[in-house]
Amino acid sequence: MITTHKTETVNFGTKGQVVIPRRLRREFEIEEGTKATVVSTPEGILLKPITRTYIRSLRGSLKGTKAMETFMAERKR
Repeated sequence: MITTHKTETVNFGTKGQVVIPRRLRREFEIEEGTKATVVSTPEGILLKPITRTYIRSLRGSLKGTKAMETFMAERKR
């Protein structure tokens, strides 16, 4: 993924919907049905797409944290 700093202008629809320009959708691997997190920052709204690449990057990130034991204990409770 090559990030650029070119500014794009978009319009918001009546329901708050916005169309992400094709160049950015390709760059960030956004396809139909892709979900994103929306974060409020001091600079404005940050959209973070949740893509397959992002999900793959999380594999193993909880290793050694006993997250599964905690999850199972909560589930039994």
